[in-house]
Amino acid sequence: MSSPLVAPHVLEYNYTRSLGPTLTTFFTGLRDRKIFGAKTKAGRVVVPPTPHDPDTGEDIVELVEVGTEGTVQTWSFVPNPRPKHPLDKPFSWALIKLDGADTAMLHVVDGTVETGTRVKVRWRNETVGYITDIECFEPIA
Repeated sequence: MSSPLVAPHVLEYNYTRSLGPTLTTFFTGLRDRKIFGAKTKAGRVVVPPTPHDPDTGEDIVELVEVGTEGTVQTWSFVPNPRPKHPLDKPFSWALIKLDGADTAMLHVVDGTVETGTRVKVRWRNETVGYITDIECFEPIA
């Protein structure tokens, strides 16, 4: 019996994106340990910010700083992390509504959580202006 034919394949989409003023402010803020959201004409604050109101398509009014603490809206627990996961121990993916924001952002929480758990940012020791400057969120004791 002959061996099966095997061909390794890696599916990746490597690209470089220009950030524009909205995301430049967001990522520069992360470098400076601050989180910014986009304020719409209706007064909603969208985090992470977008250059246009996701409901109307209008330009945002301004960028505003939001809190580094928030509330878990929903979550999914990962008991056995894989090599490319952000933490090498059990963690949760969570949608977190930061204080001062009207939308939730997806990020990692160290450990287990429940809907309604209050969490805070744990910054990396060195911040450079990437989303990974937020190492993870951790429950507030």
